[in-house]
Amino acid sequence: MRPGNAVSAARALAHDLLVRPRDPARETEALLGLAGWAAQFTPAVALELPDALVLEVSGSLKLFGGVDLIRASLREGCARMGFTVLVACAPTARGAAWLARAGVERYIGRADALPAALAALPVRIAVRAADTLEALHAIGARTVGDLAALPRDGLARRLGQQLLDDLDRAYGRLADPRAFYVPPAEFHARLELPAEVTQAESLLFAARRLFVQLEGFLAARAGGVRRLELRLFHRAAAATVVPIGLVAPSRAASHFTLLARERLGTVVLPEPVRALALAATDVVPLAGGNIALFADESGSPEDWPKLVERLRARLGSVAVHGVAVAEAHRPEHASQVREPMPAQEKGKRETGRVGLRPFWLLAAPRPLEEIGAEPHCGGPLKLLAGPERIESGWWDGDDVARDYFVAQTADHALVWVYRARGAATGWFLHGLFA
Repeated sequence: MRPGNAVSAARALAHDLLVRPRDPARETEALLGLAGWAAQFTPAVALELPDALVLEVSGSLKLFGGVDLIRASLREGCARMGFTVLVACAPTARGAAWLARAGVERYIGRADALPAALAALPVRIAVRAADTLEALHAIGARTVGDLAALPRDGLARRLGQQLLDDLDRAYGRLADPRAFYVPPAEFHARLELPAEVTQAESLLFAARRLFVQLEGFLAARAGGVRRLELRLFHRAAAATVVPIGLVAPSRAASHFTLLARERLGTVVLPEPVRALALAATDVVPLAGGNIALFADESGSPEDWPKLVERLRARLGSVAVHGVAVAEAHRPEHASQVREPMPAQEKGKRETGRVGLRPFWLLAAPRPLEEIGAEPHCGGPLKLLAGPERIESGWWDGDDVARDYFVAQTADHALVWVYRARGAATGWFLHGLFA
């Protein structure tokens, strides 16, 4: 059936059918993206243009638990990216590609079983040229088995040696060398939407497909990323950039999806979105995690970076940060903002000898009432520890002279107070203990 007749017949069966012209460039781009994702199962991935990939998985069977589990993982991953695939296995790359193109999802593990499986395939699977296919149909060759049974010398003279070479490669009688796909150093992928989207939160389903593709790409590179960039393309307005930052390198698509949900929830779109693009340019090595022998409900060391990343995605990077000790004696100068502490550094402490410090320091010391030479804060304060004298800051004009005490309020809360010496006298509240 000719293409025009096929479209008319399809529209007669489905009145609301939407017909789009094929775009070979986009199809090849999608195939390259799938190749980068599939490289997590084996480094031997080759393109079988225009619509197939071949993977040499004999060296990966033990790692992934056998052919059946690899086939199931391929189907599941491709479905999460929005692709429908046919998976076939055979001792030769071309034989497997022919089986898949014919819709025969079989696992053929023995070379002696391959000829019978290929012989039943329609001849159009082995021959793409229309004139060659018409000539074979004219002589009654309908299957690959019919083609293989024809006299080789006459077939080569009439239709060319290339057809025989392809047949021999499929049967394993001739070597079939391949140029394996090499994943690029950076990840870039784009997804055109079937219809314009007006709500940023509705883009998450489409973005998840890109995250799954990125996960496979990073697994093939044994790497992770600290930063992603999601771009939303509009009809006329400039692209909306949605950065996604991570505290620790990761490659989990589910984690990327959680962060994207938080970030997209705060995005205001200037126009409806027509396409998405995902970029990850800073790929770093990512070591595998250790798994405990027994279940532990206390959580893993990787949980805290994920919490920080989700809070940053919702509240902004400026609102969530770490605190580091600075080399200064004045309490208001003794800490500085820093990135949250990596998991491997948790537990490390500063070794300087300082007095007891409160968890919460006020933005500015608050004067306290003094009655009978005793400081009051909702009642008289009971001094428990101190004094700790701090005299510093003469070099920058912010000189302080204070005697700090740990005190207890009437309701048994612990506070940090000091008595100022010199020009600014009196009692002040400076911090609260947890």
